[in-house]
Amino acid sequence: MSKQRSSTANFTERASLSSVVVAGDCKSRPDVTCTLGTRQQQFYMKTFITPTLIAILIVALPLTRLAAQPAHSSEMGFYAPTTVEWKAGPAAIPPGAKMAILEGDPTKEGPFVVRFQFPDGYHIPPHTHPKTERVTVISGTMLLAMSENLDRSAAKTLTAGTYGFWPAGMKHTAWSEGETVIQLHGIGPWQINYVNPADDPRNAKKSP
Repeated sequence: MSKQRSSTANFTERASLSSVVVAGDCKSRPDVTCTLGTRQQQFYMKTFITPTLIAILIVALPLTRLAAQPAHSSEMGFYAPTTVEWKAGPAAIPPGAKMAILEGDPTKEGPFVVRFQFPDGYHIPPHTHPKTERVTVISGTMLLAMSENLDRSAAKTLTAGTYGFWPAGMKHTAWSEGETVIQLHGIGPWQINYVNPADDPRNAKKSP
């Protein structure tokens, strides 16, 4: 009877130890207790820890992507042709043009969209820009002479609906046939540098 009690006590003790045994004990105790403890740890990892880690990753990864993406403006803007607000063109181009700012500020850092309205025969002398210029002709016709050959015989004809772009630093000159509206979009601050400084309207205002 005492032997049976002793055997029962030993079994109970082994079962209790198996619940707290760690993987490192297996090196010194490669017995049934160690095997049971290892299996219990594996079962615990599969049942509780692994699903928890997966759930954390599912939630955390999209949040990480969102945090890495730049914030976008929450504003919206719509301009019907009758609601565009025209003002006198900037001092950097010859007088007679009108301008409407649709988005952003061409004098500051960041993207912008503006429209220019030119009267018939309006001419902008040869000039360059420090950034790529992107133009869409909304109405009318704009003629454009590029590169070193800036005479009218080499001009390209940009009719309504035409889109064009040319790189920073490229010399060009433009004029209109009939009343013409163009849309310019780019990255500010926007600048115009005349090939001949005497053509710059801003210099004319400085002279006495």
